[in-house]
Amino acid sequence: MKTPMTLRGAEALREELRILKGETRPKIIAAIAEARAHGDLRENAEYHAAREQQSFAEGRIKEIEAKLSSALVVDVGQVPRDGRVVFGVTVLLCDADSGEELRYQIVGEDEADLKAGRISVNSPIARALIGKSAGDEVEVRTPGGARRLEIVRVEYI
Repeated sequence: MKTPMTLRGAEALREELRILKGETRPKIIAAIAEARAHGDLRENAEYHAAREQQSFAEGRIKEIEAKLSSALVVDVGQVPRDGRVVFGVTVLLCDADSGEELRYQIVGEDEADLKAGRISVNSPIARALIGKSAGDEVEVRTPGGARRLEIVRVEYI
């Protein structure tokens, strides 16, 4: 199954993978070699710490490679501009009850960062918005309770 991801999200994962393979992995290998040179490995805390770091780094490398291999990379600039909310767009919302304005970009799971205004395509808000257009009002069931949101504008940036 393909996992949707924005172009920015795919680039961020590729950069993290480059750093892990090109910088982190060689440093860990050198640390293991140095720790081995100190002798008895059973009681060598530096060796065990380096092996643990290696395990975490290799696990993250495999995780990123798997995500990239199953990614469906969406370039927001290529999304049809028909006014509907789709993956990758930025949506300006107005909370119908409080009048609060909200601005979210709908992104993949790994890219979601609420503080940066990026919500997962699998979040309750995004699921309620997909397919709707500016002027539509949606009711969203969130962990904090039901919210009525009006779509003010859909931006393809």
